[in-house]
Amino acid sequence: MTQQVIHPMAKLQRQVRSLVDSKLLRPTDSIWKIAFLYGDDWSFWKQELLAYDFTMQDPVSDLLAVESWDEEE
Repeated sequence: MTQQVIHPMAKLQRQVRSLVDSKLLRPTDSIWKIAFLYGDDWSFWKQELLAYDFTMQDPVSDLLAVESWDEEE
């Protein structure tokens, strides 16, 4: 049995979706608002988001809209 490893960005996306579902974030909020919730881990996630060409002003809905985080394109 092989276990599929979940891409770190997919984990972040799932966590952010949960925050939106629980009304802690709105889809129209800017990505930078996530920083308040991630504290010390934010610098890592910010670099990951920037590597995928997100800006901190992009709406959370842009992050949630990504269907695949595969780096092979």
